[in-house]
Amino acid sequence: MTTKATSIDIAYRAGVSQSTVSRALRNSPLVNEETRLRVQAIAKELNYKVDKNASNLRTQSSLTLALLLCEDPTNDDSLINPFFLSMLGSITRATAQQGYDLLVSFQQLSSDWHADYEDSNKADGIILLGYGDYMDYEEKLNKLAAQNTHLVIWGPAQHKSSVLSIGCDNRQGGVLATEHLLAKGRRHIAFLGDASSHSPEFQARYLGHQQALKAAGVPLQKGLQVDAISTESSGFEAASQLLAQKRPFDAIFAASDLIAIGAMRALKEQGIKVPEDVAIVGYDDIPVASFANPPLTTIKQNTKLAGEILVESLLKQIKGQEVSNQLIPTSLIERESCGKKL
Repeated sequence: MTTKATSIDIAYRAGVSQSTVSRALRNSPLVNEETRLRVQAIAKELNYKVDKNASNLRTQSSLTLALLLCEDPTNDDSLINPFFLSMLGSITRATAQQGYDLLVSFQQLSSDWHADYEDSNKADGIILLGYGDYMDYEEKLNKLAAQNTHLVIWGPAQHKSSVLSIGCDNRQGGVLATEHLLAKGRRHIAFLGDASSHSPEFQARYLGHQQALKAAGVPLQKGLQVDAISTESSGFEAASQLLAQKRPFDAIFAASDLIAIGAMRALKEQGIKVPEDVAIVGYDDIPVASFANPPLTTIKQNTKLAGEILVESLLKQIKGQEVSNQLIPTSLIERESCGKKL
């Protein structure tokens, strides 16, 4: 019977203390590179596996982060916003690269999702990713911040909140989308998405839309803004409502790709051609955007970079290091829903 190797065995072989072994296996900067590599090589040779439960008891750390996903309720509970899936993948990879596990939980914004994680040592910190009515969870975020909970949210920073925020530059994205439509000669541009403070990300995209119109000397037509949440069905309904108003429009800037795809279907059912009659720009660059008919021009959010920054920022916060809100630049992905490429 083979005896399971211990950290004491590694320490003996490497000629170092047991605490040095522990630090070397955690890639601690307190251990010089030569010693760290020697210890890790011996551990690999002995097929040594770290006992995470024992390690966690010593450090009072779960080595686990919690990712809470909250989004608007849909008719089909099995549906998940594809943008969330992309973010989930990037956050999972970034967490693993830091030597942490990831606890994923899908939550309703109205539930007490904040109460059962860090306080019970299930996780060392929380990443919150979600659409929905910001007003529904603003109070919970502020309570968590007051309790010094390790927390980072995906989205724009709010001036009344001290919660750490990482997000894409939604206003810049709104400018890019509208400038592109203007460059295509479109002047009557509708916006589909909630432009109120209840949806800060969509509101910032709308403000960017307004900014680009003003810079081009094109008057804003408030009647061309219709509320929508990030689903195909909501996009379909919003576009149908827009058509029923009988206001002329030659372009749509949709606050998400799902809204844009739903709007394209509504236009098609009314015999309106994209992009000949109406040009459309979406937001998110979800995988299905390139397979839409026609392929959807959209604003891309860098989900790989976003996942890395979310995890790195939360870990810095856990370690007591200085952190600050960050905005990640967006980029325009030009396809065929606005006509021939410029």
